[in-house]
Amino acid sequence: MSVVWRVDPELTERLREEIVDLWHAASEAGGAVGFVPPVERDAVAAVARATFESVADGEDRLLVGHDDGRLVGLLFFTGNRSGLRMHWRTLKRVMIHPERQGRGYGRALLAEAERVARESGLEALHLTVRAGNDTERFYQRAGYKEVGRMPGAIRVGPGDDRDEIHMWLPLR
Repeated sequence: MSVVWRVDPELTERLREEIVDLWHAASEAGGAVGFVPPVERDAVAAVARATFESVADGEDRLLVGHDDGRLVGLLFFTGNRSGLRMHWRTLKRVMIHPERQGRGYGRALLAEAERVARESGLEALHLTVRAGNDTERFYQRAGYKEVGRMPGAIRVGPGDDRDEIHMWLPLR
């Protein structure tokens, strides 16, 4: 694994397409990144466009990782849009390409996000997890602690409501 991480890369058309492709692949593989399979690529692209606008206007930041020229992982640091919460950020759309999972990319992505956050002067990182995928254990191994749950907050399908788990990583 020889990942090149970049924070705030130029959102070229090529990178935008790579991100949509990765996001679609992660969604189709059952990743909890805003969709439930099956999902049309166009639906992912529409949400991605709005996300790209938030990055372009400086509200949010993007972290991407390429290995051998291929996008393997990414996440977004979302701004809190409140002066009272400027000391921490939420990580959104944390994803590793399904073909590259289980090789340490996810842990490397979180470590890079933590490094970027510390260098930016942030004091904590927050993320949410959809219960039922067992991903909370992955984040716990990375140092995140469960700090709350919203029972049934995510409706995956009729009769399939999942808890939204809030996780927190203090950086001080």
